[in-house]
Amino acid sequence: MSNDAEVLLVEARGRVRIVRLNRPQALNAADPALHRRLAEVWAELAADEGCRAVVLTGQGKAFCAGGDMGHLKAMHDDEAIRTATLDEARQIVEQLIRFPYPIVAAVNGPAVGLGCSLAGLSDLVLMEESAYLADPHVSVGLVAADGGALTWPAMTSLLRAKEYLYTGDRISASTAVELGLANRVVADGTAAEEALALAERIARQPAGALKATKRALNKVLERSVLEVLDYALTAESISSASSEHGRIVARFLEKAG
Repeated sequence: MSNDAEVLLVEARGRVRIVRLNRPQALNAADPALHRRLAEVWAELAADEGCRAVVLTGQGKAFCAGGDMGHLKAMHDDEAIRTATLDEARQIVEQLIRFPYPIVAAVNGPAVGLGCSLAGLSDLVLMEESAYLADPHVSVGLVAADGGALTWPAMTSLLRAKEYLYTGDRISASTAVELGLANRVVADGTAAEEALALAERIARQPAGALKATKRALNKVLERSVLEVLDYALTAESISSASSEHGRIVARFLEKAG
């Protein structure tokens, strides 16, 4: 089990807070500790009077590889773990949508599953050239409850959202920009630096106007997301307990072992 204090790092840079997912040996896949911290950190940052913008990134070579397979198995096997994890998933979605300050995602590598969701719920997305997005929920037998199904229809066409959710295919950085899922492509190794520069620029804007403008914009997203969230999470809970999903997870764990 990872130490909760270590799996998510928060660094202050003036009025910007840098949040780093910190399980690089696992490509920042979310184990119980990291998932819990992702549900908690946004309220902490919202209460930080010195914060005006956030950079969200991953340590190492990945942004976030999605859910840890061992944790997915535990969710499949144990109803209490499944319920607690999906309650945290709801908290992550709702708090990100309502977070008062701009979040700049620095996608420094693969952003898969939960990683793809975190990028989609951010305000601005910078992707390194070799990075990609992918939402493989359906491919592993899960409903895409807290991922692209919530945000992609508001960002790109419904047809394109369906294509990538039904197939789980990777979306390259350049294609993500073309689809409206990212703002721009940056050179490999520079996403965090570029995102910090952008966040610092935004943090210098008049605070009241910036905060209220974000709230106005996110009310559009909030309406569409919260309208489907109950159904989607209930459906994901059912799919998480399914024998089909269990078989897929078992195959992954067998190959990894």
